[in-house]
Amino acid sequence: MIIFGTKGYLYQLAILTLVCGQCGNPSAHALRKRVTKFTLFFVPLFPFSTKYTTQCTFCGAEQKVTREQAEQMRGVDGGAGSGGRTDTPPQQSYRP
Repeated sequence: MIIFGTKGYLYQLAILTLVCGQCGNPSAHALRKRVTKFTLFFVPLFPFSTKYTTQCTFCGAEQKVTREQAEQMRGVDGGAGSGGRTDTPPQQSYRP
């Protein structure tokens, strides 16, 4: 008998101050990465789904963001010569 399935992992990448698109309040938002991995005999083997979200701490509204948007919010830059980081603070207001 072969036992297989999935397991989810939730990583909190940053806490950002953004303007919520739902309630309109400037509040803290948690930037999260959810990774779902395929498991075989309860051993996680490889990821098959990765999703990024922000959640407003004021109203609880959750919004999906792309990987590029998440990296931009964290202040990570893929440009050469910068070492993958920038010296500028993360974006302070985001409204989709």
